[in-house]
Amino acid sequence: MIATGGRPVALGGGCGTLVLVLVLAYFFNADPVQLLETVNQIEGGLQQGTTQVDQAPADPDDEVGAFVKTLKADTEEVWSEVFAAYGQSYKPARLVLFSGQTQYPGGVASSATGPFYLPYDETVYLDTSFFEEMRDRFRAGGDFAYAYVLAHEVGHHVQNLLGYTDKVHGQRGRIPTAQYNQLSVRLELQADFLAGVWAHHAEKKWRILEEGDIEEAMNAANAIGDDRLQKQAQGRVIPDTFTHGTSEQRMRWFMKGLRTGRLGDGDTFSLPYEKL
Repeated sequence: MIATGGRPVALGGGCGTLVLVLVLAYFFNADPVQLLETVNQIEGGLQQGTTQVDQAPADPDDEVGAFVKTLKADTEEVWSEVFAAYGQSYKPARLVLFSGQTQYPGGVASSATGPFYLPYDETVYLDTSFFEEMRDRFRAGGDFAYAYVLAHEVGHHVQNLLGYTDKVHGQRGRIPTAQYNQLSVRLELQADFLAGVWAHHAEKKWRILEEGDIEEAMNAANAIGDDRLQKQAQGRVIPDTFTHGTSEQRMRWFMKGLRTGRLGDGDTFSLPYEKL
């Protein structure tokens, strides 16, 4: 248990999008055509943006919804202090909790897309039923595993504030797909690292970790690595299409953030790709 006070998991462009759409469609029993349309809408929203947000009225106040809201408040407190230590001001992300589906700038998200962060409106979108999917399909349940998921998406917001997101998304369509996918992997691993940084400071501040919590987070990171998802969905692994990193990489970068708690230790962009 955790005692509190990853954008459709960043699908890349080109053939990487198609492969991961098929993976998610297989894993969540979703319609791949509809899911691909959703991803394309999201990517269009990232590049072009709109001026209207029509959110679903569902903003669950049940136990799961209350847990997520409390957890997000904890991330805001931690990141405000971390940013202040670097002489900067932290602007919290918005949070939209929904059930079934919700509209966002550029399209409609459903439970099949999973949690995601949209840089355009600086918002984390989360269908609370995803935690049930983690528990039942990924076999990666537990409060700290759920905390890892939200902390990862908030990590994308931190990246957005620091300028990393624009640098990566600005390369879409300008470089070969395989090369862009590598940038996406770097972005995702850094978000895992930032989730670990949050956990580091939250533990120092509130002593949130209990026996088994780290194992829960590691189980979640292991369950959603590109290599494991591809192996389960199609029986083989295609490294050039990775957009999130392997299970081992995701676990390792999360643990690095948890150990050090220092932003400067999470530069996934300066290392050679094979060293990630």
